[in-house]
Amino acid sequence: MSDEIRSNNKMPKRMGPPGGRPGSRAGEKPKNIKKSFSSLISFGKAYVPAVIVAFVLAITGTIFSIIGPNKLQDITNTIAEGFQTNIVDMDKIQDIAVLLIVLYSLSCIFSYLQSFIMTTVTQRVTKRLRTCISEKINKVPLNYFNKTSFGDVLSRVTNDVDMIGQTLNMSIGNLVTAVTMFFGSLFMMFYTNWIMALTAVCTTLIGFVLMGIVMKFSQKHFIRQQDELGNINGHIEEMYTGHNVVKVYNGTDDAIREFENINSRLYNSAWKSQFLSGIMMPIMNFIGNFGFVAVCVIGAVLTMDGKIDVGVIVAFMVYIRLFTNPLSQIAQAATSLQTTAAASERVFEFLEEEEMSDESGKTKHIETAKGDVEFKNVKFGYVPEKIIINNFSAHAKAGQKIAIVGPTGAGKTTMVNLLMRFYELNGGKILIDGIPTDELTRENVHDMFCMVLQDTWLFEGTIRENIAYSKQDVTDEEIKKACKAVGIDRFIRTLPDGYDTVLNDKANLSAGQKQLITIARAMVENAPLLILDEATSSVDTRTEIQIQEAMDKLTVGKTSFVIAHRLSTIKNADLILVMKDGDIVESGNHETLLEKNGFYAELYNSQFEKVS
Repeated sequence: MSDEIRSNNKMPKRMGPPGGRPGSRAGEKPKNIKKSFSSLISFGKAYVPAVIVAFVLAITGTIFSIIGPNKLQDITNTIAEGFQTNIVDMDKIQDIAVLLIVLYSLSCIFSYLQSFIMTTVTQRVTKRLRTCISEKINKVPLNYFNKTSFGDVLSRVTNDVDMIGQTLNMSIGNLVTAVTMFFGSLFMMFYTNWIMALTAVCTTLIGFVLMGIVMKFSQKHFIRQQDELGNINGHIEEMYTGHNVVKVYNGTDDAIREFENINSRLYNSAWKSQFLSGIMMPIMNFIGNFGFVAVCVIGAVLTMDGKIDVGVIVAFMVYIRLFTNPLSQIAQAATSLQTTAAASERVFEFLEEEEMSDESGKTKHIETAKGDVEFKNVKFGYVPEKIIINNFSAHAKAGQKIAIVGPTGAGKTTMVNLLMRFYELNGGKILIDGIPTDELTRENVHDMFCMVLQDTWLFEGTIRENIAYSKQDVTDEEIKKACKAVGIDRFIRTLPDGYDTVLNDKANLSAGQKQLITIARAMVENAPLLILDEATSSVDTRTEIQIQEAMDKLTVGKTSFVIAHRLSTIKNADLILVMKDGDIVESGNHETLLEKNGFYAELYNSQFEKVS
């Protein structure tokens, strides 16, 4: 899991910029196919020696197959001579037959070894690609996910990487074999008879021209196909995650309409790409058959003129097949490689995304934080052109309970994200125990915090595993003690498997119960700094009081930051920071702020006004 979300809950998802769905790639410049393959080759350079060996095996095996027709010519001529003399040299035929068996057997063995090596290489490359993407997800700044849908990222990990593995495994070896077969057959044809060889070449030139034209028009559709596949994955992920909201707001029709739009674009691009690539095979088959007929006609004329014998025609009948079949294989490999190019570009586009700054050179480290936190003239904007935190300054002493309140959009959650270094500051400093957080590694900052957000995050695993998430050597007693503190222990013990109950789609837990589990997780973490962002919003009033009592015990000796809309839950805070439009407009404890009769008093009293 990413260190960016080691805070016990999933970060809230931000949608992309207006004008299109996240991950939409409309209007982008044409893709660079050469760069895609160059990046892929560079990525797999460690396996180049193995690939070279596979190529050598493929070439050698193909050469053995090419020699075969020449020996068939010898057998045919031997039989023809026997018919003329009434004596067929069976020993010579037997020797040639044995040689053919050996050649074709070696060709089969080498082809198998080549296939084995290429399968191993491609699977290792795709495995490494998935690993690199997984590591990259932990390195890209959170801003990347503000403009790209989760589904599109997942599509790169699954669909695009799988496409690269499948096509490379099937296409590279076939392409090498086909090219070797093509040029080997061409050489043998000219070696056997140049007139018939020219006849075969002229007929196949038409096929090369047509194949080039088709590839030129089909590539853009392969690129669109992969892009739309990412878009449809992103849409499905969003609609599935927010299924209840879609139902409640009667958004099913809009969701289906959007799906149909994306699905139609995917259908159009997939249909065009597959249709254009599909006509390559019929064209190549036609060219092959046309060449076969042409060679037979020319061969018959040359035989009648006594310029060649029957064995040459027999050899050419095989050679023309060996010569034209690779064209079909090359066309098919070219189709697959176009898909690979599109998928490869999407994968390496993600791998080349800007990463968070390297922190290997940082030497400052806080082993055990006291909990003194200071904000000094903090400025921040999700985009540099739009600053939303203007000049934030505050000081939280070690062990204090700091409440951050204000209307929606005031910047409360943003401040917590900055405190956790989920985003970098545009100006000012945040200090922990006197040390600026940008001088500490992100891992060190995250180690000092535990966090509970409004959106619960639980993974598929036992309750025990969820509570002890990312913390080593947690005893059962510690887990049970935390659960008792938040009042969830009794409920857990009523479950059939108790703490070993697996949380999945079948687990029937309420939103409040899930929240209690995440709060217990924060207790087990026992970090010196605590962040609670609307942590009690999903529980009833009675449970809220119980949690508040548990939190009062939990926050003893810890510096805690509490974000709450229900101001009644933060009456006992040591310091309340009232935010509005990215600035602190008031600060003090509950009683002091009420006496001022200012913005805080207005917020507090508005929660008790009766709707007339």
